[in-house]
Amino acid sequence: MTSYIVPPIYAAFVWWFSTGAVLLLVAAARRSHGLRMVTATGLLVGSLFGLALTSGDLSVIGAYTAFTCTILLWGAQEIAFLAGWVTGPRPQPCPAGARGVRRLGLALQAILYHELALLACGVAIVVLTWNGPNQVGLWTFAALWVLRQSAKINLFMGVPVTNDELMPDAVNFLKTFFVRKPVGAFFPVSVTLATAALVIMIQRIVEVAVTPFDVVGLMLVSTLFALGVVEHWFMLLPLPAITLWGWGLRRSFPPEDNTMEQGPDHKAVGTLPNLVVLSSVRPDAAPAKSQSACARQRLEDQFRQRFNEQHARHDLATALSIGAEPAATVNGRTS
Repeated sequence: MTSYIVPPIYAAFVWWFSTGAVLLLVAAARRSHGLRMVTATGLLVGSLFGLALTSGDLSVIGAYTAFTCTILLWGAQEIAFLAGWVTGPRPQPCPAGARGVRRLGLALQAILYHELALLACGVAIVVLTWNGPNQVGLWTFAALWVLRQSAKINLFMGVPVTNDELMPDAVNFLKTFFVRKPVGAFFPVSVTLATAALVIMIQRIVEVAVTPFDVVGLMLVSTLFALGVVEHWFMLLPLPAITLWGWGLRRSFPPEDNTMEQGPDHKAVGTLPNLVVLSSVRPDAAPAKSQSACARQRLEDQFRQRFNEQHARHDLATALSIGAEPAATVNGRTS
């Protein structure tokens, strides 16, 4: 039973976390070219070594390792792509008047090197696992490649939601090749074919898979394929993609804000150029408080207000009792 429950959970977590981690690394390390380079190189070398090492391993651990190594390999080339290192010979926006075959040619020129890098990764996996019985890595890469090509074609031909807010600044020019419009003819065809392939995978799990290795391997690949189909449906929904991976868009190094105003009564200090005393800073330069900080501030304000009200009532009651005490006695006796 574990072979049927754990693999889908693991595949879903790796799919979600790896996507967000790549986005976060590309966004947060935009000032550190070396960090991204070291990370991408380490993932590339480590994943290829792991695939070669597990090509003859038919254990459950071997299936998990091959699957994970392929995800890491895919992540390495995604870092190179989203960082703008490996895109195409023409990494420029699409001209406004481009249509038809010309627009297709420009789109291919924008991502040609990336596509060749993907094919090179696939060839490397085939070579490293050619004589090995463990083909989980190759299946995983094939699933990722097919679904990614389908998603690219749909974005190029037009879908209601492009989720282009997930695109880093280095590849912003690719947004000009996306088209937002009602679903075209290719979307239902692609989703139908992908769903049919998923059904075949599930059928093989039920009818063909015998050993734990077969079950785990097919469960991992089929779950990843199912998540790819779900990603296609995100093209019809406005929220889920940014909701799932919004944490990967946070900037660890916010851009410098030099938009400060000089006060009218302040002059340059000394003889150093451009050294001024600033009297005010624009309000929009201040960092916005998070929701948790605002909620905590409201609770503190409410607590402070209640504390002051209680003390005010206590002080008032004490003052009244003190003021009423002399009036309570007349000629030394109680009235």
